[in-house]
Amino acid sequence: MDQRSIRVCVVGDELVAGVGDPRGLGWVGRVAARTPAAGRLTVMPLAVPGETTAGLSARWDAEVSLRTDPAADNRLVIGLGRADLRADISPARSRLNLANILDVAQRRGLETFVVGPPPGGPETPDEVGELSAAFADVATRRNIPYVETFAPLVSHEQWLADLAAGDGALPGQAGYGLLAWLVLHTGWHQWLGLPSDTP
Repeated sequence: MDQRSIRVCVVGDELVAGVGDPRGLGWVGRVAARTPAAGRLTVMPLAVPGETTAGLSARWDAEVSLRTDPAADNRLVIGLGRADLRADISPARSRLNLANILDVAQRRGLETFVVGPPPGGPETPDEVGELSAAFADVATRRNIPYVETFAPLVSHEQWLADLAAGDGALPGQAGYGLLAWLVLHTGWHQWLGLPSDTP
């Protein structure tokens, strides 16, 4: 069994940073806490609030390269948000930006895991759903794990209540817990080559 240290860089927007979570964990911290890696796991969130896929495509490689270790199992998680919709980036361009990131990551030898955009904010559910479907298609075509967060949460009472209790765009403690649950139950441990402790 591979006993190297595991370095996971998580790039994305304010959802990756856990903005709005009173516990300060977000989904990334919750997922890391539930990952049984016997001290081998280091998770490094690299978030830029309001970031589009264009901005992410321009910055991720240089930032992640600073944090990889040739002796470690280096991995990349991409947490996608809804900023492309506010920036009027077309679904075709969003797809291309994600495809470019995934293709470069593959050339760098980085195993990649993608978390899709959840519902919320001023965008309509149809818009977010279309964007999520576009991202899912790009990842699936490359055999990269994709966590669909939109469909399970768009009508989820606890998620909607959590958004309504805040600014309507960012979840709070309960919402981040739901996002973490979806990640943990959509191939996370298998992707890391670790046993799962989640029921």
